[in-house]
Amino acid sequence: MSGRKPRERRERIKGRVVDMGFVRIDQLADELGVTAMTIRRDLDHLQDRGWLRKVRGGATAQPSTAFHGDVRHRARAMTAAKDAIARAALPLVKPGQAVVIDDSTTALALTRLLDRHTPLTVITNFGPVTQALADSPGIELISLGGTYYPAYDAFLGLRTVDAVTSLSADTLFASTTAITRGHCYHQSQETVAVKRALMDACARKVLLVDHTKFRRRGLYQLAPVTAFDLVIVDSGIPAFDLDALQADGVEVLVARPEQPRP
Repeated sequence: MSGRKPRERRERIKGRVVDMGFVRIDQLADELGVTAMTIRRDLDHLQDRGWLRKVRGGATAQPSTAFHGDVRHRARAMTAAKDAIARAALPLVKPGQAVVIDDSTTALALTRLLDRHTPLTVITNFGPVTQALADSPGIELISLGGTYYPAYDAFLGLRTVDAVTSLSADTLFASTTAITRGHCYHQSQETVAVKRALMDACARKVLLVDHTKFRRRGLYQLAPVTAFDLVIVDSGIPAFDLDALQADGVEVLVARPEQPRP
């Protein structure tokens, strides 16, 4: 194992962190047959590229204020809530429209339902959306370029912003990392720049968020929640958070869980 090249070793580390959620430095060193110092350098390398977050004694895939979280880890979180939100958002999509899907796993759940409302034009900077719709009849797919961020499986940055500014669409379906004091926050300036451009390019803006977003924190402010025309949340939202949104004049739709068929 100790003969593995750095790239191969880091791929093993990345996979272990994503699969297990947390790994210890000493365990990785024993498993891979290298020193703890080598593992620390590997973790620094992977953290710089957005794959994981270093913590005391190891590394984690859990999101934090400064770490968005690997896309595979995020896709496995709150799946029932995301599905309910997607079903509630689907009636907003009308055949013939141009819709934008951002680089969130919440909006990704909506993507799986779009073939029911074709023909559509779908614009996205998110790899999983492109993959899901690549062979969908009746959907014209526009993929935004830019700088590719592998951990997010998305294109972000100034080149992506430039690609957005030439477009005009009907509806944006987007999510956010955190909602704090009535504002949306994200962990990277690149993400904020792209999302602001997407908001400017769309006539209607719909925010899709599960209730855990009201307990998280982010570094960079995107926009007030009131900048969105509609906010769709799952039924797990506490009454306090729902009342706060409505007190700010936000139009809120609470997505109910799917009822089992008799």
